[in-house]
Amino acid sequence: MFWRGLVGYLPANIVQGLVGVLTLLFFTRLLSAHEFGQYALAFSIMSLAHVACFTWIEAAMARFWAAQSSPETMRAHFATLYRTFGWITAAYLPVAAAFVWLWPLDHHLKLAVAVGLVGVPMRSAFRLIQERQRAEGAVMAASSLDIAVTLGGFAIGIVAALLGGGGSAPLVGLAVAPFLAALLFTPGEVRKGRQTPLEPARARVYAAYGYPIAASLILALVLSSTDRLLLAAFLDEAAVGAYHAGYSLANRTLDVIFIWLGAASGPALVMALERGGRTALKTAAREQASTFVLIALPAAAGLALVAQPLAELIIGEQLRETAAAITPLIALSALFAGLTTYYFHQAFTLARRTGLLLVAMAIPAGLNLVLNLVLIPRMGVMGAALATALSYGLGLVASAALGARAVSLPIPGAAIVRCGLATLVMAVAVWLVPASGGLVELISKATVGALVYGAVAWLINAAGVRDHGSQVLKTFQARWAA
Repeated sequence: MFWRGLVGYLPANIVQGLVGVLTLLFFTRLLSAHEFGQYALAFSIMSLAHVACFTWIEAAMARFWAAQSSPETMRAHFATLYRTFGWITAAYLPVAAAFVWLWPLDHHLKLAVAVGLVGVPMRSAFRLIQERQRAEGAVMAASSLDIAVTLGGFAIGIVAALLGGGGSAPLVGLAVAPFLAALLFTPGEVRKGRQTPLEPARARVYAAYGYPIAASLILALVLSSTDRLLLAAFLDEAAVGAYHAGYSLANRTLDVIFIWLGAASGPALVMALERGGRTALKTAAREQASTFVLIALPAAAGLALVAQPLAELIIGEQLRETAAAITPLIALSALFAGLTTYYFHQAFTLARRTGLLLVAMAIPAGLNLVLNLVLIPRMGVMGAALATALSYGLGLVASAALGARAVSLPIPGAAIVRCGLATLVMAVAVWLVPASGGLVELISKATVGALVYGAVAWLINAAGVRDHGSQVLKTFQARWAA
């Protein structure tokens, strides 16, 4: 299931990566530094509202779908989730409207926040559909829907920016595209629980499982958003825009990789545990962890090595210098964050001990707040980037230690050593490539890095890549001969 998911979700995540790059390429030019900063602040508020109100339902859809043992319990599963979603939406919308009305914000920032908050239930309805598809193993359907919403949201946002939407423009796309998808698919999802009442006992089980996840994600948002809010307080919105551009350049690139890996790994681990027990889980987890390291470690190092030419190519001139400067630190942060969220946090969800997940996230979130308060006044934007890297590093250690108390997930030491060696050789080779600037430097360094890393990884069989490659080749040859 894991490898089928990796292949099936690859096109969607390629599109996610391209749209992430295009978002920076276009919006850092179509919007002023202040407008881009307004978008960044409104996006953070939108994300916080989504996690606080709706994420626990999405988490329950993902975790409990495979545990339903009959058509009756499956109908109860859908009825409970969707009826609960309806009640929360009915309460959320007037509260969000009052929040925007009463908060004394700049008019343009208030509009961006309002657009983001209105889009939250739409995005959650879309996420419920996605989580059901992924849990069911409907890889093609989930991937196709993700591609359509990603491209549609980007296109709508560009049109809104050209029409003068300012900092609200990207958020218009993030609201309208999921709304159209939900309008098309949600009625069919709701019918899966038709004529079945909401089961309060089931809802309580889901809430007990999902709310600690939501709370931990709130802490994760605090961890990833505190720097922007404090930069706005200590400096200005232009500094927030520059920081967000650099953060997105590195973090979004690696996040797309981890989302791709996580979309395949999460359901596969749940299925392994539910159908094969702890032994099957450990086998699947070791294979997945090795694959994470094989792909993500060189990606993070590569981003750090090409930070300058990448920023020159993608980021608008007014934000470029700062973005390039913080990219290496944010790439390291994104590596720590991805391994933490998409691997070590699986221990808490698999064991349904999500209370420990909340503790694991509280540690780096608290440290991040303290470090930002200390470092931003002294180092500005670089202080925020350093605080983020240190906090995510501690978060990885804390999550690995606490996760072992829930479900002991293996740490692939041999894969880490071999992939680290291949990454080191790659870094030396890339460093030797002349710095010609712009697109030429980016392409030459990326090409050299990919070829050197691939050759060394294959030679030393890092993370079993040569074994997997040989098996794929044999399978292809057998099918071709047949």
